[in-house]
Amino acid sequence: MKNAYKLLVMVSLFAFAKAYAQNNTSYWQQHVDYEMEIDMNVKNYQYDGKQKLVYTNNSPETLDRVYYHLYFNAFQPGSEMDVRSRNIADPDGRVKDRISKLGPDEIGFIKVNSLTQDGKKLNYEVAGTVLEVQLAAPIAPGASTTFNMDFKGQVPVQIRRSGRNNKEGVALSMTQWYPKMAEYDFEGWHADPYIAREFHGVWGDFDVKITIDENYTVGGTGYLQDPEGMGHGYAGTSMKPGKNAKRGKLQWHFKAPNVHDFTWAADPEYVHDMIMGENDTELHFFYKNKESIKANWKKLQPMTAGLLAFYNNHVGTYPYKQYSVIQGGDGGMEYAMSTLITGERKFGSLFGVTAHEMAHTWFQFLLASNEAKHEWMDEGFTSYISALAENELTGGDNPNPVAGSYRGYYYLVKSGKEQPQTTHADRYNENMPYSIAAYSKGAVFLAQLGYVIGEDNLKKTLKKYFDDFAFKHPTPNDIKRTAEKVSGMELDWYLTDWTQTTNTIDYGITSVEADGNKTKVTLTRKGLMPMPIDLYVDMADGSQKSYYMPLRMMRAEKPNPTPNITREQLADWPWTNPTYTFTIDAPISKVKMMKIDPTSKMADIDQTDNVWENK
Repeated sequence: MKNAYKLLVMVSLFAFAKAYAQNNTSYWQQHVDYEMEIDMNVKNYQYDGKQKLVYTNNSPETLDRVYYHLYFNAFQPGSEMDVRSRNIADPDGRVKDRISKLGPDEIGFIKVNSLTQDGKKLNYEVAGTVLEVQLAAPIAPGASTTFNMDFKGQVPVQIRRSGRNNKEGVALSMTQWYPKMAEYDFEGWHADPYIAREFHGVWGDFDVKITIDENYTVGGTGYLQDPEGMGHGYAGTSMKPGKNAKRGKLQWHFKAPNVHDFTWAADPEYVHDMIMGENDTELHFFYKNKESIKANWKKLQPMTAGLLAFYNNHVGTYPYKQYSVIQGGDGGMEYAMSTLITGERKFGSLFGVTAHEMAHTWFQFLLASNEAKHEWMDEGFTSYISALAENELTGGDNPNPVAGSYRGYYYLVKSGKEQPQTTHADRYNENMPYSIAAYSKGAVFLAQLGYVIGEDNLKKTLKKYFDDFAFKHPTPNDIKRTAEKVSGMELDWYLTDWTQTTNTIDYGITSVEADGNKTKVTLTRKGLMPMPIDLYVDMADGSQKSYYMPLRMMRAEKPNPTPNITREQLADWPWTNPTYTFTIDAPISKVKMMKIDPTSKMADIDQTDNVWENK
């Protein structure tokens, strides 16, 4: 009995140790709950705020400090955003040197008046757009703590994303307007200064009250509480203030569950329309009461419902019950349950930017990759899926809707300015290589992945990726592993070469020779990045055949992408071998033409030698 007891104890301890090890190395993410109240003065564009933030440390580590983002501080002369814009070779046209010229009543700021942790006063220091905070008591793994803050903000003149009185006259584009807790994950703190790029945030629940002049219509993140009492088109067609107005002001109360940001916009001249989309999702539209744009904004509304249905079907079901398309900002930018876009556009542009920004709800908002480190995952994947959506909803028949992204990538390669996609978004030498690497090369990553694993497997990959990583912070390895699980292929080579290097793909047909009653074909790999090869052959009698050369280190093969054409699977091509020779079982006189990858979805940088014709 004694030995049995010892064995039982040992087994129990082993099981506990194993379970602890698994939990200690498994995925985790932090959690925040915000309660905020602000009072906006629409005359001087300043606001007073109170914030209660409950922070839960789900990490296996004890934290002795935290960081907040103070994004509005970027809009001050001498800020890191200002200095970078004045020194980069190709500054953003919206920024240039404009920040350096802002006066005291035009700058943006967030000033922290007081900050406590569980009632204890904290020491903190402002370092540009980051608030560095030393804790009064460490936050142990699994523990929660409550921060209370009083702060004051000033909305900057509209320059980049946020601001007042944009070029189309929208009064308030309130993005990144509050002290925002920085993300802490398996890599540590992500307290990046706000220089140019986009954002990374902590998942949580937001409860926000905004007090503002009663004539201003407000739209944005979350669900409006008591819409009947607020008016402004929320409970009917009337744009008049509701019964809740007091002494010329309204307090708007929004709740947003399980989001990692909160955005709003306001203007006294907004028109507010609402239609129902798929799964009883309310689609709200806020735009200036201007005759020249009304027709386009009305036409946009059913098309937006079509976009929602497309993304639901091709990626995953939108989990919230409202989404808002709002005129504001300085171009187009995605936020929680909403987007801000400039609205004085031709309809094609208005629909295109809406398609792109709405697609970001799936790629970055729900699949919340770190935009500073993996910008190609959100911009590129969004560019890919929105191109497909636009093509379908406008009745297009483009066999490769992402062709424009391929052209952008080829331009980048020829420019000689390409940097690896692992480059931090703020550390590209210029804006151009950043933009193309993020948007175009990121889109080609997915489109070309379809070439490697097969289009059906790519569709399954996107859906599984959403199912497995929605409401999380996926990394490049996660999309790769998802594709591997779906396809059965080994794809580390693909992720490594495409994103961590500037290696290029370049194959060619270098020799076609008679070999008795057969034809000997030699292909050459001239680029450093290897790929599996599809070669299609047109015979003189009008028949077709394809030849498939798998890449050996894939350890698997893709299904025949053209089942109506007979495919012969050849031996694997080891990536080390610069050439590959095989024979066609027909005399050369019977071979009319052959081509590597007729779909052009393999990003071959020189396709002039991808075709051979028998002349």
